[in-house]
Amino acid sequence: LTFAALALVGVVLGYLVLLVRYGPLKAGVLAYRTISVGVVELLKTSPARVSALAWLAIKESFRRRVWVGFVVFAAILVFAGWFLPSGDYKDPGKLYLSFVLTATSYLTLLLALLLSTFSLPGDFKTKTIYTIVTKPVRAGDIVLGRMVGFTLIGTVMLAAMGAVSFVFVNRSLDHRHEYTAAALEEEFDPNGKVIGKRGETDLSQRHRHTLELSPDGYGLALAHHGHTHSITPNSVAGGGDGGVGLSSGAENLLRARVPKRGDIHFLDPNGVRKEEGVNVGSEWTYRSFIQGGTQAAAVWTFEGVDETVLAGGNGEPEYLPVELIIRVFRTYAGDINRAIQGSIQLRNPQPKIVDGQEVYTTNNIETFGAKDDTIDYFEFPREQFDKNMNQIDLLDDLVSDDGRLEVVVQCLERSQYYGFARADCYIRLPESSPGWNFFKGYVGIWVQMVIVITIGVAASTFLNGPIAMISTTSFILLGFFRNFLIGVATGVQPDGTKVYGGGPIEALVRIPTRMNLTKPFDENSLTVQLMKWTDEYVIGGLLKSVSYILPDFSTLSSVNYVAEGFSIPGAVIGRELAIALAYLVGLAVFGYFFLRTREVAK
Repeated sequence: LTFAALALVGVVLGYLVLLVRYGPLKAGVLAYRTISVGVVELLKTSPARVSALAWLAIKESFRRRVWVGFVVFAAILVFAGWFLPSGDYKDPGKLYLSFVLTATSYLTLLLALLLSTFSLPGDFKTKTIYTIVTKPVRAGDIVLGRMVGFTLIGTVMLAAMGAVSFVFVNRSLDHRHEYTAAALEEEFDPNGKVIGKRGETDLSQRHRHTLELSPDGYGLALAHHGHTHSITPNSVAGGGDGGVGLSSGAENLLRARVPKRGDIHFLDPNGVRKEEGVNVGSEWTYRSFIQGGTQAAAVWTFEGVDETVLAGGNGEPEYLPVELIIRVFRTYAGDINRAIQGSIQLRNPQPKIVDGQEVYTTNNIETFGAKDDTIDYFEFPREQFDKNMNQIDLLDDLVSDDGRLEVVVQCLERSQYYGFARADCYIRLPESSPGWNFFKGYVGIWVQMVIVITIGVAASTFLNGPIAMISTTSFILLGFFRNFLIGVATGVQPDGTKVYGGGPIEALVRIPTRMNLTKPFDENSLTVQLMKWTDEYVIGGLLKSVSYILPDFSTLSSVNYVAEGFSIPGAVIGRELAIALAYLVGLAVFGYFFLRTREVAK
């Protein structure tokens, strides 16, 4: 659809340009000739000619010192460590990944914009285009060659930035902690036997870890600032109780979680099922809230729960890994650093009939303390106990016959609220490689770069450099607000809420007359009907047409996937690449028809 729409727009606008230049009769003849000849020429596009012209575009990029962009990026990373507060930031991995990916995106898009929009206009201005068109090349070869050439040089630049960024992130976040073996306190069981040691590490990158060690020296520096450290006896230098211990490098800073998601519903304070929770007044309605100290709960239903989703095995106890993201809304502050108590429970969604009543099988409630916008991790062992302390099996007793399992979360403190959305609870499957996920994040940046290059080259076929740059920039900015434009055109926002006040003409009537947005007009009035028809079909139709052609840059970015530590699904990569191909082919046709209107390209 994108390809067809762009090709059609190219034909229509190309005719309009010819109409202004030559009048209706000659414009029609030239448009017909361009289309008839163009279809044959496009089918005869030569890979050899396109490759030669792409190589010319690459050499032109080097003459314009495109490598300066990489130098600027490297300089940004050199000084970034001075300003990024990794030590006292609760999730430094997210901070650094967001920074490098965002900086790469902006710098790459800027380079793509400058290269693509000033190339052809510069050739027309310096007359070097005549050297090219005297060769056996076609207009389509020129347009496609520029797009491919700039894409190749941009890909090399992006690969270099990605490699440097990955090294920068890992080197900046990697650190170790020391601890004194003599300062560790031994822990004893009731019989006086040593069962472990506990202590604290030194201060490194402005934070410490609590140590929990076994009697033989193995253990863990507990999670802090989104990471942990491993402790082994070999890490103790000097030997004896007076030795100085050294932890391993930071672990779990870079993640690539693979979530298995379920559907969510809520229970109100009386325990009645609802599709949404409480609205606490937040303008962003993505999450619903549950009231603490009541029967209110958020309930996720997962399907396909079997042995494949369990972790452990191979001699280790099997367990179900569940992660939960919680937004805490406090009605009174108190100690802002104090965690708000909650509970989590597994439940079989298929009730049993006992004494004529429906009874749900559940495990014993597990309580926890939640802080705002943090990820809490739970490991539910396969061997469980129900609320009556009877032993049960997670798969046999808590999972229904059709493979469904419910996770029930409640807030236990009165006057406090937990906020949840569907994606906030998931079963964590085996993780993907953080390095591979980082690479997939750069694929999203590459797709945005390709689209900018194709738009810039197509615009430069009939506009001069500065105007082509402004047009391409406008196209990009409108692409970031594509969903908003669709909402204006259709009267319905992306979240499904209705937009009150009507279209642009209706708004022009309401504003000076100070008419309430929800007050209806007289539907029997011919003027009102004409106004609404114009808003819906003329202006709204134009906005919808423009919106559907615009690339949705807000969804092409995978920065949040990588920064939040979630693996980018393969379907997302496939969709991004398909969109890039559609714009490449569609805008190549678009640029071909416009370049054919230039006297030099005939």
